[in-house]
Amino acid sequence: MRLFKVNPRCVSLAALKGMTGQLLLSVIVVLLLLSGCAKLPDNSGRSTSFAIEPDETTKIHREATEFLESNPDENGYLLLGNGLDAFVARAVLANLAEKSIEAQYYLLHDDTVGRLFVDQLLKAADRGVRVRLLVDDMDMEGRDLGSAVLDAHPNIEVRLFNPLGRNTGRLFQFVTGFGTLTRRSHNKSFTVDSMATIVGGRNIGNEYFAAESDTAFLDLDVLAVGPAARLVAGSFDLYWNHELSYPISMFVETPPTAGQMKEKRAAFKEYIEQQKDTVYYQELTESNLARSLKGYRVELVKGKGKGEVFWDHPDKLLSYDEGADKMISDLKPYLEGTKKELLIFSPYFIPGSGGLDAFRKLRDRGVRVLVFTNSLSSTDVSVVHAGYAKYRHELLKMGVELYELNRDFSGDESNKHWKFYQSKASLHAKCFVIDRSLAFIGSLNLDPRSVIQNTEIGMIIKSEVIAGRLASFLDDEIGTLAFKLELKPGYDGTSFIVWHGLVDGQQRTFMAEPYTSFWQRFMVGIMRLLPIESQI
Repeated sequence: MRLFKVNPRCVSLAALKGMTGQLLLSVIVVLLLLSGCAKLPDNSGRSTSFAIEPDETTKIHREATEFLESNPDENGYLLLGNGLDAFVARAVLANLAEKSIEAQYYLLHDDTVGRLFVDQLLKAADRGVRVRLLVDDMDMEGRDLGSAVLDAHPNIEVRLFNPLGRNTGRLFQFVTGFGTLTRRSHNKSFTVDSMATIVGGRNIGNEYFAAESDTAFLDLDVLAVGPAARLVAGSFDLYWNHELSYPISMFVETPPTAGQMKEKRAAFKEYIEQQKDTVYYQELTESNLARSLKGYRVELVKGKGKGEVFWDHPDKLLSYDEGADKMISDLKPYLEGTKKELLIFSPYFIPGSGGLDAFRKLRDRGVRVLVFTNSLSSTDVSVVHAGYAKYRHELLKMGVELYELNRDFSGDESNKHWKFYQSKASLHAKCFVIDRSLAFIGSLNLDPRSVIQNTEIGMIIKSEVIAGRLASFLDDEIGTLAFKLELKPGYDGTSFIVWHGLVDGQQRTFMAEPYTSFWQRFMVGIMRLLPIESQI
């Protein structure tokens, strides 16, 4: 059963029943009377289009065929842990594109990395490549005209997914549309010529690609070359042609004039030229991957069997049907089938009662379970930490190993995995490793928002090399990167958590959450009491 229709997005007073009382109801009624309902344009006449089939005449197809000649159903993989490498990989693929680019992202910031990314799309389009760009509307406020100018390029089409109305303030819409508009498309993929694709945790913005930012994210993508790319392109088509996908032109009353387009393109070109003298741009050209490309030394790792790509159907945003087909259903058999070891990277980790039961069954079978997540000081969403914190005691009691990121870890320039420019780091990679033989990399966090609310995409990689590299990274680096949590018995028969980790190179033990104030911990304690777990 669908709980809302796309157009218009009006609040049903019945939906307020049982929320927070008469006062809130009165306030929202007044706001509704003052603001009216948010309206969206009629989207029924939108055109449909589909990914171009792999073309054996393209360079990417020829290179992939040569690499995979022993088994054309296999894929080649390259882990992208370093932010600089992750951007270079996208730029190289865009430069190699001959037929098509499909790019789908939750966030596309209007910052240095965001503009460098758009520049790669423009250059490809100028060469005749068809570019389809699909972005969730979460981060696109005030950018309709700029997006419409991009869309006006004859080879580029821009669409917004699950857009908000333009006739009413966004904050008002999020408040009155809580539980509907707050559900977003969290998918992240970049596919070229239906033969090469990048999926993973990164949005497009400075903090995800090692550009200067207040917070540097530890993130992870994977480049896949082969038939898996066609599967990702197929998932893109599903979203692109869905009723929640709106052409940007529908939100611009007057199309950009030739003068506006010329002015915008000239200003954009000038900005890009200015970046060529920046430290970040120079570092991109000297990243590990860039140097390997110059020396023709990039080696992909072959995976076993066909690539397995899973995604949520976009209808997930239109229904609260608990029985609906969700991506997590496809992943459960892999998780439940773990024989010896399950390693989890999840920045936002809220197992819920179902997760606790699953972990307990694994532990009862003697399976090692390790979870690497954010600490209170490193997370960028404190309310999610509140949801996670209430499960820590139970997880530790059953023998799950918990590690929380030390926000003040600072990698040096030789670090081949991640590189930081600021003092604060935050985990953003979404990955799990099973028995050091299989890995999942994608956009999925192990929390209710990803599992129930948002849509996600990810890839199962059957490769002992890829899985082994991720596991070895934890073996070698977790003691430096993170605090290990331990459950200690108290004098009154209860237990309490302590944190062990490095501070200035010296081992320290903390009796409270490291690098946090009493006020931070107090506020998290308050948030733990709120009945909002399904929304975080």
